Amino acid sequence: MQPSLALQDDQEHLPTLLATDAQELSYQLQQHQAKVFPPQSQKTMRMFAPAEAAAFIGIGEGYLRQIAAEGHGPDPLANGRRLYTAEDMDKIRKVLDERNGTPKYVPSRRGSEKLQVISVMNFKGGSGKTTTAAHLAQYLALRGYRVLAVDLDPQASLSALFGHQPELDVGDGETLYGAIRYEAPRPISEIVRSTYTPNLHLIPGNLELMEFEHETPRAMAAGKAETMFFARIGETLTEIESFYDVVVIDCPPQLGFLTMSALCAATSMLITVHPQMLDVMSMSQFLTMTSELMSVVEKAGGRTSYDWMRYLITRFEPNDGPQSQMTGFMKAIFGNRMLTNAMVKSTAVADAGVTKQTLYEVERAQFTRGTYDRALDSLNLVNGEIEAHIRMTWGRK
Repeated sequence: MQPSLALQDDQEHLPTLLATDAQELSYQLQQHQAKVFPPQSQKTMRMFAPAEAAAFIGIGEGYLRQIAAEGHGPDPLANGRRLYTAEDMDKIRKVLDERNGTPKYVPSRRGSEKLQVISVMNFKGGSGKTTTAAHLAQYLALRGYRVLAVDLDPQASLSALFGHQPELDVGDGETLYGAIRYEAPRPISEIVRSTYTPNLHLIPGNLELMEFEHETPRAMAAGKAETMFFARIGETLTEIESFYDVVVIDCPPQLGFLTMSALCAATSMLITVHPQMLDVMSMSQFLTMTSELMSVVEKAGGRTSYDWMRYLITRFEPNDGPQSQMTGFMKAIFGNRMLTNAMVKSTAVADAGVTKQTLYEVERAQFTRGTYDRALDSLNLVNGEIEAHIRMTWGRK
């Protein structure tokens, strides 16, 4: 039965409709970006109170005051307080190591310690994957590690959080795709960008990353892939590994060629999961599919052994009975493969995201003190636990 003429007149051409909506949405986002961060402005890291700065450096607050009084630190403000920049913390680490005569506070890799590549993944929306990757990368940088964040998600939310709008600031060949494509790849050193956070560099993402999914089957069929797809990211990272201690990869939310290449490049894997039944059921399918695909990759020569693999509970509400039950259920199954700490759900993290900021950037005064402190404590516990795994891999205490 044919639809009526009136109905036909009301119907929309889907490609045209979506393209129109995308253009309008992109324009409005650009306008919002211009209001929040005008073209001449740049994102900056906030300053840190003595207690926070001391914790990032790894010393007591009293010792930090002593060091500052000796002239190693910022000048006091008019009220006598000192606030520390990330650069101040780096300088103090170097002073402490020079004073002790041994490398302790500057945490860079030493000797045979290998580059740590952490792939953060899940293909279920709302699992907190990008939020986890962003805060982990920034936390490690503030702790003094040399960090490279890689945005492999075509949606590029990680890039936007770090001040690089995918449709405005990222051109052709300026994502990791530019370095791993099969024809005329670029040196990865030309793609890496600095950020407003000292010690943290970024390889941004945008929609061109999808080209790798389309090109890989064609390259394999034509015999053009000198390096197999699953080895391309790892091989590319070797070109710059001496400049970094940790690489944090925000994987795409699907099991494609990009994700499998990221998994083969990784030394460790972090799987985020929201503790609700539908999400856990989805993760069950995800784990099955990942296992099957990586078994195929392993037979073809891909690396599938990790220093550690952990599950991270995200958006956790401690007072939610079903969530607590589901968390206990997963701990009974996965045991020590679950991180001890969970990332709590917080309006502070969500509100910071509205202005494309992390919790390490926003000022405490913008939030209710208790809300902010609980969220920040949760982030620091999770990221500190992951840092402990990194140091354990290196054989450090």
